[in-house]
Amino acid sequence: MTETTTVSGMEHGLPFDPYAYGFHEDPYPTYSRLRAEAPVYYHGGMNFWALAGHADVRAAFRDTQRLSNSWGVSMDPSAYGPDAHKSMSFLAMDDPKHMRIRKLVSKGFTPRRVNELTGRITALTHQHWSRCLDKGEFDFVHDFAALLPMDVVSELLGVPEADRTRLRHQSDLLLHREDGDLDLPEAAVYAYIELHKYYSELIADRRKNPGEDLVSALIAAEIDDDETGEKTKLTEDEIVGFMVLMVVAGNETTTKLLANALYWGWRNPDELAKVFADPEVVVPDWTEETLRYDNSTQIVVRRVIEDAPYGDFVIPAGDRVLLLVGSANRDVEVFGADADRYEIGRDCSQALMSFGLGAHFCLGAHLARLEANIGLTEVVKSIRAVDIDADKAVRVHSVNVRGFAELPVKVTVR
Repeated sequence: MTETTTVSGMEHGLPFDPYAYGFHEDPYPTYSRLRAEAPVYYHGGMNFWALAGHADVRAAFRDTQRLSNSWGVSMDPSAYGPDAHKSMSFLAMDDPKHMRIRKLVSKGFTPRRVNELTGRITALTHQHWSRCLDKGEFDFVHDFAALLPMDVVSELLGVPEADRTRLRHQSDLLLHREDGDLDLPEAAVYAYIELHKYYSELIADRRKNPGEDLVSALIAAEIDDDETGEKTKLTEDEIVGFMVLMVVAGNETTTKLLANALYWGWRNPDELAKVFADPEVVVPDWTEETLRYDNSTQIVVRRVIEDAPYGDFVIPAGDRVLLLVGSANRDVEVFGADADRYEIGRDCSQALMSFGLGAHFCLGAHLARLEANIGLTEVVKSIRAVDIDADKAVRVHSVNVRGFAELPVKVTVR
């Protein structure tokens, strides 16, 4: 029997604070308890629900009738609201608005355009990784993992090389939270303003001087309006919103994926040995297991627009619910009793929650996988061994994203 009144998970001795630094260091014991003891969890103090089990998260991704993206996917008070689309683009929209923007963006962000980047991604990977090999000891994030995705996104958008370091810094500021921060810090607000200003100027330049880049394609893209039958194009604010989304989601999540893969490979030497033995074949499996085991995107938010039954409760309209992607990817009911084991080669393609499902399946999933596979292949083909100074590694502190801000490594070159 479902209930509309609830008991806080805190009252059952199950603390879950998505902002806590301790949780960021290792969320998986908390996830395990949530799945076992409170798969539909309510936090009275912060006024949110959370879904921990794979089946519920999967159902929630597909439940576009009762669960809405229109207030964004982050629980930060300044980011969660009716204006979320200004910084999150179509990620913070429901159909038909979402589908209109997605169709228009897809006109420029085509699989062909992404696949054509293969040669450039390979060249950029070699450029950055060669410098790392020359050093021998370096920060894997700062010197490689943060550079490659930013350069790839910048190549797509036509951003000059001289501007990329500054834009990457602004992107970092958008995500970082100090311990105890329960909202967007001032630095993040200013970072968004700087990104918006920069991309507005870039769009103005492309209107005057169109090229072969994605921005030019977005400016030119048009589709037939379903209601009027007339041609519709993206507005400047819509293009800027998508560009900000690209530099944050398209850059930061892939940066985290690369570093997470290296870290967990190092933590599990028998698994990493599989990659060294046959990188061309095994690297894609390495990417997929990292996406499952410790994905960059851990939590996304939905706004409840109709009472939504989950488990023994009905989540009331107007509330917000967290989809715990990181928890769903470790659910023993789906991935087996060894779900907490890092096992390269595990078949989980049909159950992976890392890029979402349904209408909002990540448009950049193919690009993220392509970058990771090319980047990681170059890494393992050029070295015989890697060592990580785990004591000096620094994690990113974010409500949504999990990964490293600093990862000191030492490699032995082949």
